Amino acid sequence: MKVGLMGGTFDPVHIGHLIAAQSVCERLELDEVWFMPTNVPPHKEQAPGASPRQRLEMVELAVEGHPHFRASDMELRKGGVSYSIETVTMLRAQHPGCRFTYIIGADMVRYLPKWYKIDELVRLVTFAGLQRPGYDTGYEGLPDAIRQAVKLVPMPQIELSSTLIRQRRALGQSVRYMVPDRVNHYIEVNRLYEA
Repeated sequence: MKVGLMGGTFDPVHIGHLIAAQSVCERLELDEVWFMPTNVPPHKEQAPGASPRQRLEMVELAVEGHPHFRASDMELRKGGVSYSIETVTMLRAQHPGCRFTYIIGADMVRYLPKWYKIDELVRLVTFAGLQRPGYDTGYEGLPDAIRQAVKLVPMPQIELSSTLIRQRRALGQSVRYMVPDRVNHYIEVNRLYEA
């Protein structure tokens, strides 16, 4: 089985995440995409605004009913800093019949050489680097081993981020249509990201 791994804080998950996952799923003919909220992201200094449980519940609402998308609480259960090498090593042990592809944004492709134990990681997974129109991935300057592990996948351009959603909520503005309806309802009911 071919599985895409989509990690992130998902604070909150939004339609850009879903469009990215769908783009990779179709282009690389994946059987499933697993959305894995990180516990403590290694590259972000600011703590998430929603609790780990709330972030997972929003992901579960966002992927519910999609035939190829799944929510995974593995990194939240593991606790501590969420290093990709540890996650992938555990997943390969638990699911020996799966081939994993790590889905990352175009902005992260150029930072792969700085990832923790990247030399080991590129031997265990491939990477799907999401290309946005007019965005330079820095792909050409990567070491050969990393470049060979990255498949660039085009996706529709959508200017949306979790940061923007949190900012709009703090200003009392609507985030409807930026997140799935059920996630929007969850955010409103739980009064997430309000000032």
